[in-house]
Amino acid sequence: MAGSKKQRKKEKICVVGAGYVGFPLAAVAAYRDYDVLAYDLDRKKLKKIDKGENIFGEEFLEPILPEIKIKTTADSKKIAGCDIYIIAVPTPVDERYYPDLRPVKKASEAVAKNMKKGALVVIESTINPGICETVVAPIFEKEGFRNGKDFHLAHCPERVNPGDPNWNVTNLPRVAGAMDRIGLAKALKFYKKITSGAIIPMRSVREAEAVKIMENSFRDVNIAFVNELARSFDRMGIDIVDVIKGASSKPFAFMPHWPGCGVGGHCIPVDPYYMIEKGKENDFDHAFLRKARAINNSMPFYTVELLQDTLDKIKKSLRGTRVGLLGISYKADVGDWRESPSFKIIRILKNNGVDFEVFDPYVPEHSTVKTIEELLKKSEALILATNHRQFLDIPAREFRRHKICAIVDGRNCLDKDAIQKAGILYKGIGR
Repeated sequence: MAGSKKQRKKEKICVVGAGYVGFPLAAVAAYRDYDVLAYDLDRKKLKKIDKGENIFGEEFLEPILPEIKIKTTADSKKIAGCDIYIIAVPTPVDERYYPDLRPVKKASEAVAKNMKKGALVVIESTINPGICETVVAPIFEKEGFRNGKDFHLAHCPERVNPGDPNWNVTNLPRVAGAMDRIGLAKALKFYKKITSGAIIPMRSVREAEAVKIMENSFRDVNIAFVNELARSFDRMGIDIVDVIKGASSKPFAFMPHWPGCGVGGHCIPVDPYYMIEKGKENDFDHAFLRKARAINNSMPFYTVELLQDTLDKIKKSLRGTRVGLLGISYKADVGDWRESPSFKIIRILKNNGVDFEVFDPYVPEHSTVKTIEELLKKSEALILATNHRQFLDIPAREFRRHKICAIVDGRNCLDKDAIQKAGILYKGIGR
């Protein structure tokens, strides 16, 4: 219409990796009026996104998804021409716990081969200090892009807690660092539109990379600390849950962490290894991080040992007892099973020739039975590995009715007193 103002052209965003990090970010970016393209190699996942499905069940996305459109592609050639690229692919470790940067490298190569000049590239994947400068930037330089002139490289480490009812990509504080001032300004501008939380600019990209490693190493070390105390207190007849609750009454200088049958997820059991290996490159030994990882990696073995010790009290052998494992996912009420300690427990049971069944309502593909009822019918003893609400709601009389003789509570979440009153042997981690 004559005299009308020309509509502002939407900035085009490409999110590389539509997983637990990338998909919510893509959805919120589309809601914030960006033109969003999700690039992922999993075509089944992309079809679900095309249908508008909430692929990870995040509640905060429910009102957003009907109002947005995310374009998708599994063809790297179709990601050309975007203004901003967000790389949010996994950064796992291999079987030797060595950092596997292949997903980040391949994602960077796909972007570098199809990117236009002037684009902003943000790495959200967790990486150790120096990776942007020594691994990612050279990939773009090889394609003729000079950082600070032809493109801008930044790092804004993801902060995702799947299933969290309070914190998500729309309100979490973030940190960002970049390899040049323009890149930092662009990154800050973008994330200020995504989250209502504070955006903290870091003085260098290395500082930004170090933030996430520090956050998750802090949690890993503290979990290892309480796991070690749990095993020590158990020998003294002290309930560590009561002790932690008592210590938590101090209003300063104490932060409660809880023991358990192992540490899972895409961050805590992985990120310390990135720092450990980086330390080796600089002739530094992260002895503290190595010890914490060793303690936490040992907890699935300790959990199975607890079951054997408990069965010894009634003169039953582990190998001759049918064991039910409650839970596969690494945390309550989500279907995320990455690095879950349940898989280690399963391997230990298999290696010991134990007859077992597994059930997780959120992970049916790895369950051996379809219902809790079926698992209880087939089990004589239980290991609880995930504190799903569905498991917490099982009354002690149900365990008794199915003649469960022993329970190892790997998350210290069941009603210890009620189970013991029902005549069932109970053992928690440090209680």
